[in-house]
Amino acid sequence: MSITRAADCAGLARFVYLCRIVRAIRTYIQAQFLEDIIESSTNPVQDLPDRLSPLPESRELALRIAEIIADTPASDTLVLDIQELSSIADYFVICSGENERQLRAISNSLVEKLGEAKVRPHRSEGSPQSGWIVLDYGDSIVHVFDVDQRAFYRLESLWSEAQTLVAMQ
Repeated sequence: MSITRAADCAGLARFVYLCRIVRAIRTYIQAQFLEDIIESSTNPVQDLPDRLSPLPESRELALRIAEIIADTPASDTLVLDIQELSSIADYFVICSGENERQLRAISNSLVEKLGEAKVRPHRSEGSPQSGWIVLDYGDSIVHVFDVDQRAFYRLESLWSEAQTLVAMQ
């Protein structure tokens, strides 16, 4: 394994670890917030602050991401339901681009169009030059690969037990 690939693997491992921590913290904060509302109100849903916009359901978000990707130069798009297999996320959206320009276009299109709906990634890793971009939208994680990196890492094989919700060529 080359030094670059080893560094990419180490970086991905750190990213996955941080995602788990962020998810645990987010769950704790949400539980505390809802507990406070329930204790202080007879109708907690009605008393939710206006500044909190509801986050899209994770399945809806994953499918919306696939819709956006369909309008880009991406190929071989998959939406995998991993919620029964992992605590990292509920859905993986995996797609490929042929070159750096396409990878940039795919990721920029996702960030821009979801940003219009006030949905922003919690974190992003990678770059078009590295051949792998990861966008963490909480329960939905997007992997934008170049063709060679996707063949090398074989995420579909690693998550072969996951149910495929969407498969687009």
